[in-house]
Amino acid sequence: MHDNSMKIEFLSRSENESFARVAVSAFVSQLDPTIEEITDVKTAVSEAVTNAIIHGYDNDKDGIVKIEAYIDKNEFTVIVIDKGRGIEDVELAMQPLYTSRPDLERSGMGFTVMESFMDSLKVESSRKEGTKIIMKKTFKSLN
Repeated sequence: MHDNSMKIEFLSRSENESFARVAVSAFVSQLDPTIEEITDVKTAVSEAVTNAIIHGYDNDKDGIVKIEAYIDKNEFTVIVIDKGRGIEDVELAMQPLYTSRPDLERSGMGFTVMESFMDSLKVESSRKEGTKIIMKKTFKSLN
């Protein structure tokens, strides 16, 4: 059992990326984060949701992106899930500058960004079944 949790889902439309950022940052605000910490979380969530929309669903606006977030004491976990095409080689995809879509002029830094803004990043993916990105961040003690 977690101290607190929330789950949301939305269509894989680029306009919902900002909704996801705001929803997650509103939830994590109960941990009294610094401006920098809230920006870190927003940036990581933004990258994960954008990956789901662009890569997971190939910009198909009818896919479903799910976000689960959990708070346990001062540890925050956010999970971004899609049921899209999945990642063939997770290890390769996590290399800086690797992109499966050079035609879109993507930087290939999505996972690198997520890793640098969060304390931990785990990627689980199965071809044609989707991807789950699990990120954690520990906040300074509330007391």
